[in-house]
Amino acid sequence: MIRENEHRRMRWASRRGMLELDLVLAPFVDQVFPDLSEEDQLCYRRLMECEDQQLFGWFLGRDIPEDPGLARIVDRILACNAAGYTAG
Repeated sequence: MIRENEHRRMRWASRRGMLELDLVLAPFVDQVFPDLSEEDQLCYRRLMECEDQQLFGWFLGRDIPEDPGLARIVDRILACNAAGYTAG
């Protein structure tokens, strides 16, 4: 389980310049991120260092991250989105 401070930092990092990204990332960081393994939390932190346009392409399925850890976390975020998780 993560510390609340780290969770708040990831919530803030998940607020992007594009509403479309916010709608994908907010539910994930609120509902899934706290229960991720330490390794997957690290992958999510690295994901938040990527540019918005790159993230947008990955979430639309136009591209796939070359880094296997980033590809795994993108897949988890997309699965969360497909399962109907919503911000709230």
